[in-house]
Amino acid sequence: MNYLAHAYFSFGDAAILTGNMISDYVKGKKQFEYPLAIQKGIKLHRAIDQYTDDHAATKAIKQIFSPTVRLYAAAFADIVYDHFLALDPLEKTEAEWLIFSSNTYLQLKEYQEWFPPYFARVFPYMQEQNWLYNYRFEWGMQNSFKGLQRRATYLNNADEAFEVFLKNYAPIKQLSADFIPDVKKFAFGQFQELIHQ
Repeated sequence: MNYLAHAYFSFGDAAILTGNMISDYVKGKKQFEYPLAIQKGIKLHRAIDQYTDDHAATKAIKQIFSPTVRLYAAAFADIVYDHFLALDPLEKTEAEWLIFSSNTYLQLKEYQEWFPPYFARVFPYMQEQNWLYNYRFEWGMQNSFKGLQRRATYLNNADEAFEVFLKNYAPIKQLSADFIPDVKKFAFGQFQELIHQ
């Protein structure tokens, strides 16, 4: 799952949201240098990632992308989940997602002193360009694919991956619809455990 899903599956808790959003940039024992509430968000992020990797829908989406992007197939699967989450009428309306995105940036700003260097650099762009909201648009997805290519060492064909996404839009949409309710239930269970620890 990518930024939007990790934000959404923080269930409105600002500290857990912060940990959930920065987790990929916090390596090893560094996580223990953060306040306990942020550590819980880091743990939640990692539990969600493991659940996502193990889910049958993710494995099927990876098979769609794998011939084109090989080892990066899982990263592209994460991005497409955000797209279909943003369009899921069972979760929020378009207007509600816009409000959610704005509130998420405000919550993160409260904890920006804890941002790792990379996230501190990208957060202003995330906010200014409204990445969270723009996952709903195909052009937003194309930008996300290109952003992944810029960060990846051995990836130079994000445009081809985007064509694969468009060509397989219907089956990926169905796989995402199978996955999102499952991961939401899992994430909420993990969230409840963490906040009561």
